[in-house]
Amino acid sequence: MIRSLIARCLAVTMLWCAGTGVMAQDVGAPIQELLQEHGEIIAKSSRRTIAPAIDALAASGLPEAQVVLDRWQDKAMWRHEESGLFVYAEEIDRDTLRIFDFADGSEIGTVAEDDYKQLKPNSGIRGMIGAALVQFQLTDSDPQERERALDAIERSAEESHLAALRASLGMESEPGILARKARLERLLTIRFDADEAARITAIESFAGDLGVDVRAALNPLVSTRLETAEALPGTPDILRALKPGSEALPRDEAYDLLVEADLAKPRISRADKRAALVENIEGGAVAGIQVATLDSEAARDIAYAALADAGRVRPVATEAEIDAALDAFVFFERYIGAPPPVALAAEAVLTGIENKVALNQAADLGLDALSLASIYFLAAIGLAITFGVMGVINMAHGEFIMMGAYTGYVVQLFVPDYTLSILVALPLAFAVTFLAGVAMERLVIRYLYHRPLETLLATFGISIALQQIAKNIFGTQARPLTSPGWLDGSWIINDIVSISYIRIAIFVLALLFLGLFLFVMNRTRLGLEVRAVTQNPRMAASMGINPDRINMLTFGFGSGIAGIAGVAIGLYAKVTSEMGADYIVQSFMTVVVGGVGNIWGTLLGATMVGGLQKGIEWLNPSNTLAAQTYMILFIILFIQFRPKGIIALKGRAAEA
Repeated sequence: MIRSLIARCLAVTMLWCAGTGVMAQDVGAPIQELLQEHGEIIAKSSRRTIAPAIDALAASGLPEAQVVLDRWQDKAMWRHEESGLFVYAEEIDRDTLRIFDFADGSEIGTVAEDDYKQLKPNSGIRGMIGAALVQFQLTDSDPQERERALDAIERSAEESHLAALRASLGMESEPGILARKARLERLLTIRFDADEAARITAIESFAGDLGVDVRAALNPLVSTRLETAEALPGTPDILRALKPGSEALPRDEAYDLLVEADLAKPRISRADKRAALVENIEGGAVAGIQVATLDSEAARDIAYAALADAGRVRPVATEAEIDAALDAFVFFERYIGAPPPVALAAEAVLTGIENKVALNQAADLGLDALSLASIYFLAAIGLAITFGVMGVINMAHGEFIMMGAYTGYVVQLFVPDYTLSILVALPLAFAVTFLAGVAMERLVIRYLYHRPLETLLATFGISIALQQIAKNIFGTQARPLTSPGWLDGSWIINDIVSISYIRIAIFVLALLFLGLFLFVMNRTRLGLEVRAVTQNPRMAASMGINPDRINMLTFGFGSGIAGIAGVAIGLYAKVTSEMGADYIVQSFMTVVVGGVGNIWGTLLGATMVGGLQKGIEWLNPSNTLAAQTYMILFIILFIQFRPKGIIALKGRAAEA
């Protein structure tokens, strides 16, 4: 009490000398006394010495402490040069400050800036202040402020945060924030709690949890160090004993450990040993041993040892000494990240998590394969009609996909609503590519039926021409085909398994196409006539069906479906004049592998090609080009054993 009274008297005296502008400040306030107690440390603002001042403010329990830390972090805290009292201020101009009292936030007055020194903490000190502010932010009335506090803890957790988190749990009213606090409290318990039982309970509560934060907290606990001794210690922190020369402990690594611990002589490689012997050959001998006798490793070891005894080379271990040293010591791994019970609990939970991670990675790979298969199915379904049903090798099929994508781009230029533009673009792309397909069939294809080589060359030329026309109209730069906002983001199942909404939409669209195709082929007159012409064109013609007209409509229908596929693919991939070339090879592979002319075969072929490509990419993730090459080789081998594909079609397509 006397000490506090003396401090107040001194402060009042200093304020009186400093001027009336500061006299309005409550110099006896507890927060000001605390600042004065650590005044010199705060004024120097050294990261090495500032911690006690920040800790004292954070632990003071004073409501004004948060204001002090906030203003200090924002470089708004100033100190009076003569009195040493702290205020926070705002600059009116280059020479004038408006200062405020930390005790109650009241304005003290307007003063000359020359009388005050601004405290400018560096980034390191601001980080320390931010960590101290967390305990105040955790109980802030603003939910967003509490969220920011949790973000700060997740970025840089400290031991002091654990108690603050636990204290704030009972005061939390938001269910989402409460769940996040509880999870973070368990994670910090694993890292910082001194009670082993509490740590083990927290560890076991995360059994099967796939969160990355859980693995980040548990992995340090199971860290080990390789050690050696003459006998295996009986302490419980020993994980396992290792045998030199095994897969877990190579022989050279084991001996290097002995050398580092000064338990054995250094060794030398055979090449270095040979070089040392060659350098010391004198009169056809090394250390009195004839060179002709140095025809074995044991003989060379004897010669090298003789040189070492003479001081001409450094002493090193022979192979026999290395073996003897390895036999004389045991090697083992010791837990160093946590006490043994905690480490064992973490090891058990991590093992279960790793097994679950493997299953989820397989599920994620399966979703990726299914997504890619749906894209290939969309690209190939039109080709399944033109090539599978009609037997026309259409190398320009990819360009119909490109035309559909550019149709969607043009629609979005005039319809800014992305959802509406896609709804307009889908039927319009079908109409544009349907007409283009009909024109191509009438002008070129109809004259080349049953002439596959000429058809291939003609459609390849049309493909190049269409690409050049697209370049002349739209340029060489990729054009955006923007998806609606509700397709942004991904469906996140957990930290491992997720799939974008665009890929889900493409998968749904592929199913719709499958249903549309089956309906047209099985429930409409056009489908009946197409199947009749496919199976027996002469008999169909005798029944009044015009095969020429059916071929035209069939080719147009297949081209129209390719246009709709182009809109869907354009939402996922880049829209350029060459985009069709990216899918033509996979489309042909899908149709051929599945079975020419069968929609179910096309579906199975797309699934097989997509799954195979994703599987190979998973085995060789650094080289997608190599993955595609391996996939093509596999398809070639597959066709050798099953040339008609997974599902063979009877009729004209099969005969072709």
